[in-house]
Amino acid sequence: MLEATAFWVMEPGVGALRSGPLREPRDGEVLVRTLRTGVSRGTEATVFGGRVPPSQYALMRAPWQEGDFPAPVKYGYLNVGVVERGPDELVGRTVFTLFPHQSAFVVPAAAVFPVPEGVPAERAVLAGAVETAVNVLWDAAPLLGDRIAVIGAGMIGCCVARLAHGIPGVEVTLVDVDPSRREVAERLGVAFGEPADAPRDQDLVIHTSGSEAGLRLALETVVAGGEVIEASWFGDRPVTLMLGEDFHSRRLTLRSSQVGEVAARRHDRRSTTDRLALALDLLRDPAFDALLTGTSSWRELPEVLARLASDPGAELCHSIDWRDA
Repeated sequence: MLEATAFWVMEPGVGALRSGPLREPRDGEVLVRTLRTGVSRGTEATVFGGRVPPSQYALMRAPWQEGDFPAPVKYGYLNVGVVERGPDELVGRTVFTLFPHQSAFVVPAAAVFPVPEGVPAERAVLAGAVETAVNVLWDAAPLLGDRIAVIGAGMIGCCVARLAHGIPGVEVTLVDVDPSRREVAERLGVAFGEPADAPRDQDLVIHTSGSEAGLRLALETVVAGGEVIEASWFGDRPVTLMLGEDFHSRRLTLRSSQVGEVAARRHDRRSTTDRLALALDLLRDPAFDALLTGTSSWRELPEVLARLASDPGAELCHSIDWRDA
């Protein structure tokens, strides 16, 4: 009998490693041995802290989640591993799967996505973040020569900024309260500003900070008649906006973006499979290595999640090494 070890949120703020049996793969399935998982800090901190609103329990389920919110729950969706058993064309391939933090697992072969040659496993854990950034930009629809501000230099904001940087003629500014993010912005090839010196009259503003102050700044910095794309997830935290000021007189638009479905502008001609495959291909770009800010052993995962949830510090994507599990 095969066995696997997985990370579970046992109760809000408390995580643990649990081992259990793993069944043999059937026809059309694969057995994957995990190499790396990534911590999607914002969402996983919300799950770890038990802050998923009850109204969102069904919508926030991860594809291979076990258990229910608030806990016990096995959650996560950034997994890179090697196929040990399955169809001949997949055996030995490095694959990305939207699977939680677990040492090995069995899923249908259609659930794994081969990682392109030249994309190392540690960078491939960013596929979920880049996929989200792709969807945000499909929603935002930037134009050639636009001035774009991305407020919030977390994992998603940085991915959005790097992808937007590739559009000819655009000026991209990454805005964050943490001055250490300036170095990350430089590695991504974009400008950096703290909130006090964030550029004004931006053609498009994308908000990813998950903070009330960040969203207010987004509305202040967009050009009159412009659009703010809200790509944060606030969980159960309320947000207050001063819409009685110039929101109406400047004819601003605030529009949401989230990765659960393909953006409306592409919904009729792109699938979620197409979108994830595109994200993996975009990760050939080594600039994304700037987002890999820490690595820990799987044995430390309960402590790592507790630390990231309470004091994220300068972390962007913290990866978990499962190679000796």
